[in-house]
Amino acid sequence: MIREFFYLSEGIKYKLADEKKDPEGILQRSRMNTTYRVVSDRFKGEIPTNILSCLNNALISSFRKDIDGYRSGVRSVRNFKRNVAFPFGLEGIGGFSYNEEKRAFCFRLFSIPFYTYLGKDFTDKRKLLEQVLSGEVKLCTSHIKLQDGKIFWLPVFEIEKETHCLKEEVIAEASLSLEYPLIVKIGKSRYTIGTQEEFLYRRPAIQKSLERVKVGSKYCRSDKGLRRKLKATEKLKKAESNYVNNRLHLYSKKLIDLCVEHQVGTLILVDQQEKAAIAKTEEFVLRNWSYNNLMIKIKYKADRAGIELIIG
Repeated sequence: MIREFFYLSEGIKYKLADEKKDPEGILQRSRMNTTYRVVSDRFKGEIPTNILSCLNNALISSFRKDIDGYRSGVRSVRNFKRNVAFPFGLEGIGGFSYNEEKRAFCFRLFSIPFYTYLGKDFTDKRKLLEQVLSGEVKLCTSHIKLQDGKIFWLPVFEIEKETHCLKEEVIAEASLSLEYPLIVKIGKSRYTIGTQEEFLYRRPAIQKSLERVKVGSKYCRSDKGLRRKLKATEKLKKAESNYVNNRLHLYSKKLIDLCVEHQVGTLILVDQQEKAAIAKTEEFVLRNWSYNNLMIKIKYKADRAGIELIIG
């Protein structure tokens, strides 16, 4: 966009493109390779090139996704925290196996041995890792995150879409209600998922507990400084986030399971713009109801089940 801000004389090139592919280009290589060379020249020898390549791909893809917003002025350039998880490709992983003696999944990441501890695995993590070993599920570009002295592996799996006997003519209408998290209409039948008391009682209760702990934290014994004083505060902050995430996963899963049970081929989320406008005017609803997060979870679960989602 440089030509929109400066008066350039004729013959000056101004386009960020490969000069071999575009006569107006000023780069000696592709745009993606140009940014990769910048980080490679700076961090080569300190960080594995596989990580640099994955970081470059992630930055380029996020920039292309938001470029229209940048140009129109509705978005600002993204910021990244120092503790952000760093990606790595499959080339960096080797020797993935299950160690019977340690009862843990093991692998080498850039020749560094790792053991995975799943703890109380109430989800499908163990099953997914077993499917990776058997070749049923493919492992994709994953992430490693360092937090609170611990190392977290955030694997990404390529899972095929589920095959269900769905009928395109069967349509379900779902609305994110203020009385119930979800109200679903399939034909003449009407279903509700979750209750207002279940969600809007527990979350404010956690918030009130957090306020009380904040008031009482100044009277706590310091011992090792600020960390000990704020220990209970940080615990309750995570408790609220974990509770909300768990409830939204449960509600969205029940919705998709209900659609699959009735062979629904199309799911319509109705009157969402009106509900969002109401939520913005009421501070309590906007603070506690998590509309957007629930819609995101419904969207990817519907896509996995092969259900067409329409947001009205």
